[in-house]
Amino acid sequence: MYEKPPRVTVHPPGPGGARRVTVDGRPLGVAHRIEDLVKFLRHARLTEHVPLDEVEVEETDLIDWLGGGPEEWGG
Repeated sequence: MYEKPPRVTVHPPGPGGARRVTVDGRPLGVAHRIEDLVKFLRHARLTEHVPLDEVEVEETDLIDWLGGGPEEWGG
């Protein structure tokens, strides 16, 4: 599907704390917590490029966290 690792972007939290998630600029979903992000990545079949557990997702450099890191979900 992807020849090079995709760029996953977790956008800043919105008013309710949810964060938009995009892959190479395309919408993937809206996450309310890190577990949602992990589910989106699995569903998009990014398993060969992006780590798939909560700890690895927090530490990888393949995810750009805008408006706060993996601990920022607002609400």
